Amino acid sequence: MNCIVTAGPAYEELDEVRRLTNFSTGTLGTELANFMAARGHEVELLRGRLSTCQIEPKARRTQAFTTSADLSRRLQKLRSRKPDAVFHAAAVSDFAFGKIWSRAADGKLKEIKSPKISTHGGPVLAELVAAPKIISELRDWFPAARLVGWKYELEGTHSQSIARGAEQIAENETDACVINGRAYGAGYGLLIAGGKCLHLADKDHLFDALEEILL
Repeated sequence: MNCIVTAGPAYEELDEVRRLTNFSTGTLGTELANFMAARGHEVELLRGRLSTCQIEPKARRTQAFTTSADLSRRLQKLRSRKPDAVFHAAAVSDFAFGKIWSRAADGKLKEIKSPKISTHGGPVLAELVAAPKIISELRDWFPAARLVGWKYELEGTHSQSIARGAEQIAENETDACVINGRAYGAGYGLLIAGGKCLHLADKDHLFDALEEILL
């Protein structure tokens, strides 16, 4: 079977030398890609360039993406391959930079446009705007594929994290959602569209369950 796995962090540029990113290492997605490859599936791994994972990818092909927009472009170029499944585990940026301002002594704001924002002009204010959601585009790009998203939740209860996973499935027309993080608790939840949440104690059990979705 043919599948795509996304893994690791995207980043958004503040200027030509600074960027906003997250703590994702890309380890889980890389391990999933290696698991699928070891099971005989043809895997395309798209992994964030800032991934700190030291595991060597075993996918048939591996690409390194930078920003969310770059990941989006690379995924769209894979539409012609008609994958059987897309496992979207990448930590795509929730925010991108909008306008940047400096504050003058009189309190007035002046917009800054510079390849390298100076630190000598006093405080700098950066606007964060919501970044486009790649997961919301996947059904249009891959209409026949099994689509699996991820939901990493830190706040709320176990049941609330599952409810947010169900919202992700409903809003994006995906087939399943992997839920983990402090709100969910130890292990992983695999929520299938229209079904119950299957609790999986560790990554090995999670990968087995994800392969069943692919098959």
